[in-house]
This record gives sequence, C-alpha cells and structure tokens, in this order.
Amino acid sequence: MSKIITVLGSTNIDKVVQVPRFGASGETIHTNQHLVEAMGGKGLNQAVSSARSGAKTNMITKVGKAFDIEKNMAVDNLNTDAVMRSETEETGQAYITVSQETGDNLIYIYGGANDDLTPADVQAHAQEIIESDVIISQLETPIETVIEGFKIAREHGIKTILNPAPMPEAGGLPDALLKLTDLIAPNEHESYLLTNLELTDEESMLRSAVYYFKRGIDTVIITLGERGSFYMRDNGEQAIIPAFKTNAVDTTAAGDTFIGALATRLNPAFDNLPEAMRYAAAASSVAVSRPGAQPSIPAEDEVLAILAVSDH
Repeated sequence: MSKIITVLGSTNIDKVVQVPRFGASGETIHTNQHLVEAMGGKGLNQAVSSARSGAKTNMITKVGKAFDIEKNMAVDNLNTDAVMRSETEETGQAYITVSQETGDNLIYIYGGANDDLTPADVQAHAQEIIESDVIISQLETPIETVIEGFKIAREHGIKTILNPAPMPEAGGLPDALLKLTDLIAPNEHESYLLTNLELTDEESMLRSAVYYFKRGIDTVIITLGERGSFYMRDNGEQAIIPAFKTNAVDTTAAGDTFIGALATRLNPAFDNLPEAMRYAAAASSVAVSRPGAQPSIPAEDEVLAILAVSDH
C-alpha cells in the first residue's frame, strides 16, 4: 500500500489494572491482577493501527527524556523521526481500570510531555504532513498544536481527520479547528458534549450531522459502540455500519483502532466510506476481544480474514 498517514498526537505509558467490577464510591474491591504497563495514548494507538493495516505512518509526538523510542515504538511501517523529547516533562501516563464484568474502562490521564507539544514543534516537522495523504489528530495534545498541523495540511491539500477525544467538558471546540477538519469522528458522548444533542434515534443523528456541516466539516462519523457507527456526508449520503459481534474483554483502544484502520482504506474523495468503515469495524472488533491498548491492535491479515468470513 502506497498510502502515507501522519498522526499528530499523544504517547502514553498505560498502567492497567483489571478489576472484577467497578466499585461504588468508598468501596474496596480486591483484584487478582497486578498493575500491567503497556504502550498507549490515543495518538500512538491510532498510529499503530494505521501501521499494522499496512500504511506508512509518521508519528509526530513528544515524550520524556528517559523514554526508549526504539523499544517502545518498534512497529513495522511506523516512522519515528518526528518523535521529540521534552526538556521539562515526563512521558504521558494513563491510569486505566478495566472491568472484567463488562470489558468497559475508566481512564485517567497525566498529560506530561503531550502537553509540551507546541505549534513550533509541528512546524519543525511540516514535511511529514506535506508528504502524507491524511493527517489524524486527537485532543490529548494542545488544541493550538492540532490547529497548526491541520493548517499545514489544508494548505497542501492533505485530508484531515479529527477524533475529538477527550472532549472538554465545557466550551466546545474552536471554530478555527472545525473549519480545518474534513472528517470528524466522535463517539456518542463526545458528540453530545460538542453539539448538546443526545443520540436517541436516526433523526437526532441527522441533526447532529447538520451541526458539523454548518461548521465546515463535510463528513461525520459517530461511533455507537455495539450498535456500530453512523455516517453522513454533506451531500446527503448516510448509513449505519453494523459492528462485528465479539466477546468484549477490554474496550480501551477500540475507537483508536477504528480511526487508524479507517484512514488506511479511505479514498481521497471519501467516496468509499462504507467499505472503509466496515474494515475499521472489523479491526475494532479484534481490538476489544484482547486486553491492553497497543497489544490488542490487529494486523491487516487478521482484519481481512474476518471480512472474508463475513462475506460468505
């Protein structure tokens, strides 16, 4: 595959513990698993997903001085030339609790070096963006940094995909960012925080899509968990792409896997969105069936095998 994807985003060291179930406030629950460390961060997860699905992937990110880039980012197709080191901050940390009962997770983020990724850092690696077909970003780095990356992309005709996660609890997102976004891909909760519209039926999904269209975004995907994912384009094209049935063990990197895999399949005109989303849904179904963030993200041949079986 000749496609080149650049991910501008976060790198975290995930510290994961599985618990029998989520406890109530003040409750103590015993677990038989010790804390496990693995690589994560929405940015790195999306980059690994893209790389494992066969696209050459540039990662623009920032880590701490002690971070071992060669060891922790040793993924085929992943280019780490734009991984920078913070002079003042440690590598980002994510503290993740996974419920064995449901596979759901609670995540607490320490930004660290991710918060130290600046617009000037992005300018220093503009070439990685310019050589790409697509740039993906999230909100675990400063918004002004994401805007800078998307400005460079827009100036050179590069498609921009925004995963608005984690969404600020209040205040929404600046129009300057939304106007530079070609495709936005929130989940239900993130979309609600941005639009103040609850997704209860097809009509509410359509109204949510119109919110994005009015702000200059022409393609909207809203992931709906077990119900699959809804998409709409400003030309009126719309559908819900079903999820693949799977036994959920850990949903930590499900959305990241979906977005990275999606980008590897999209045509420049986004005119094959249903097919690309189906591939992404299959990739995501593998990720949730395995523990961990980065370790759970599938390779291209695993995803194609699922699609081949489902086509018969």
